[in-house]
Amino acid sequence: MKIIDKLTSMFSYRQKVGLLILAGVIVGLGAMFMYLLRAHTYFVGDDPAACVNCHIMTPYYATWSHSSHGRIDDHSNGATCNDCHVPHQNMVMKYGFKAMDGMKHTAYFVANSEHQAIMAEDMSAEVIMDNCIRCHTQLNQEFVKTGRKGYMEQMRDGGKACWDCHRNVPHGGMNSLMATPNAEAVTPLPPSPVPQWLQGLLSKKSK
Repeated sequence: MKIIDKLTSMFSYRQKVGLLILAGVIVGLGAMFMYLLRAHTYFVGDDPAACVNCHIMTPYYATWSHSSHGRIDDHSNGATCNDCHVPHQNMVMKYGFKAMDGMKHTAYFVANSEHQAIMAEDMSAEVIMDNCIRCHTQLNQEFVKTGRKGYMEQMRDGGKACWDCHRNVPHGGMNSLMATPNAEAVTPLPPSPVPQWLQGLLSKKSK
């Protein structure tokens, strides 16, 4: 309590009110930013539709939904985005990686620095290939006997990643966004968070 009393005595009444208003604005803007990003959908469940909160992921959802990994029916559970793109060793690694990777993608998008066709960086590629090996253990160790050499080991030894040969699993030939011209027709895009009245004003100004 003494520390709190000392801190509060450092500021006048007006300064305290000003600081409270500033803190409220910061918290409010942060909450609105998280709402517009639909951040809560990334932490609840493994629904791949959460990934298309960001429209640049639309082609990747569309190609996944038509791939063998996306066929979820009575005979196959398929594979969701989280099955392939986040680590599964423990919950700390899983959610820590999701948070870090999500912030990186957000920064790229805000800075308009993402590539037209997104390619996995080394950190993500290592996680993806570890998950290939994790799901296809019997294939790797009994049938073709490739073992458990991870992505970084393969790159160091001049080897290949799984997708160097299996190019169409699970996103097809995604070397250009033009590869999926009708992607929006099969993608459950979320509704716009912009109110209708504001959309009307923006459309009038653009004309």
